[in-house]
Amino acid sequence: MTRPNTPFLSSRRGLLRAGAGLGAAAALPGLAQAQDFAGRTIEFVIPFAEAGGSDVWARFMAPFLAKHLPGKPNVIVRNVPGGGSITGTNTFYQRARPDGLSFIGTSGSTQFPYLLGDPRVRYDYTRMIPTYVSPTGGVVYLPKSLGIENVSQLARLRDRELVYGSQGATSLDLVPMLAFRLLGLNVRHVFGMRGRGEGRLGLMRGEITIDYQTSSAYITQVMPMVQAGTAVPMFSWGVLDGQGNVQRDPSFPDLPHFVEAFEMVNGSKPSGVEYDAYLAFFASGFAGQKPAMLPHGTPDNIVAAYRKAFSDAVADPELQARKGDVLGEYKQAVGDDVQAVYRVATTIKPEAREWVRNFLATNHNVRF
Repeated sequence: MTRPNTPFLSSRRGLLRAGAGLGAAAALPGLAQAQDFAGRTIEFVIPFAEAGGSDVWARFMAPFLAKHLPGKPNVIVRNVPGGGSITGTNTFYQRARPDGLSFIGTSGSTQFPYLLGDPRVRYDYTRMIPTYVSPTGGVVYLPKSLGIENVSQLARLRDRELVYGSQGATSLDLVPMLAFRLLGLNVRHVFGMRGRGEGRLGLMRGEITIDYQTSSAYITQVMPMVQAGTAVPMFSWGVLDGQGNVQRDPSFPDLPHFVEAFEMVNGSKPSGVEYDAYLAFFASGFAGQKPAMLPHGTPDNIVAAYRKAFSDAVADPELQARKGDVLGEYKQAVGDDVQAVYRVATTIKPEAREWVRNFLATNHNVRF
């Protein structure tokens, strides 16, 4: 449940304390030694409004985490929206205590401003401690009318202008923007879409000529079009394995992932600064879209308790039976897999950041 009238900076129960520099385990002897949260209330901070994707994810995971943390504490979701999720994340990063009584879940739309060097960002993913990462996926497809049967024929469209309906140059649609560029496609990005559903409807009307949908939307909305012979799948974005390597999406094992698609179109593996930029945003927006993190300075034994609890939660038969569209068929990054997936999803090479910032400023009038 959410307590809507309790401010995030509440001093109640000492969940949060203003100020930074809170790293000493000695200041938290009870929790650090006992690793027992019995009778406690833990806040799962979500820097988005209620009913969005991250909120649904958090509310689905919270009772399973409560079940498997030592002492079976009460885990509640605290929504702190604002600034496109930057406001709540800044506040958590600067003021959350490292006592295991609060942790945060973000998403690609929180990670993108960080990767782009947005001056509003005050949080540092390298200093937060990942305990769990949840992926998602998506599929790029074309209308059948273009006459392309599979991704190996995609190069035939390089001399033709394609149209993509975008929610914004720095939104999750930055991933297809970079992917299409790497593939050498001439794509005009029409901004102002309020959701991916509008892009799909535009394609059905003949106004859009290339689109992607997230996995659940592709399965429910686009696969019937494929079966009816009006749409043709090209490739999935793919997923990351425990070592951070791109693999096929388990929801679409017969489709090549983007790296395979690139090789089929170009005859070589992708490399260079543009690919480094793509890989960072793909990992952040899809393969490692939703990480759950503890504050910097949290004692190792509390971190271990959280990581074990998330591992046990993901393996819980009840969760497996109910995961449906919330988690899908994706392997959740827990235990030893967390660190590698998190690192790829929250890291970008300085030269890749500089390249993508210049690209967005020059081609799409984005100002940082």
